[in-house]
Amino acid sequence: MTLYKDRYRIETTRLKGWDYSANGYYFVTICTRNRECLFGDVVDGEMRLSAIGEVVQNSWQGIPEHFPNARLDEFVIMPNHIHGIIIIINPVETCHGMSLQRHHGMSLQKQQSNQFSKPKSGSLSMMINHYKSAVSRWCRKNDRDFAWQPRFYDHIIRNEKSRDEIQEYIVNNPMKWKLDKDNLANLYM
Repeated sequence: MTLYKDRYRIETTRLKGWDYSANGYYFVTICTRNRECLFGDVVDGEMRLSAIGEVVQNSWQGIPEHFPNARLDEFVIMPNHIHGIIIIINPVETCHGMSLQRHHGMSLQKQQSNQFSKPKSGSLSMMINHYKSAVSRWCRKNDRDFAWQPRFYDHIIRNEKSRDEIQEYIVNNPMKWKLDKDNLANLYM
């Protein structure tokens, strides 16, 4: 943590200099505040969604309706977090004149950006902010005590092998819930 204006702040986990509106595959994990299990339960290796869990799933599936440059790949709702892959696809002419590079069959783009600027339209941060807001809004309207963890984890998927491994991790996540570090029951074992 660094000191900024006499206050400590947590450093960003985003890749410095990366344009998060660039074409690419992004693995995302978003957790509930204090890892509260509000989205349902894992029963016999299968996730059974609660009412909030259904909203979490429907809102996730609605991301491409709000962001035409977004496609969804594998995702899973867990009791207190969600894992998913978001694919950002921009037409070549809207890529700010930057040429796209091919890297193991996956389109990637790197661009310098201001680390203190607001999230860019069509960027991963805008998508996640919109998504989290939609779920939070539903919970407030329906008198549900709910909050997200302030940040989210992301990983830029750079090749097909990594994508395949992450897809497998996502699909198998419910079967491994008993061992998951985000399973609060494991804290007391």
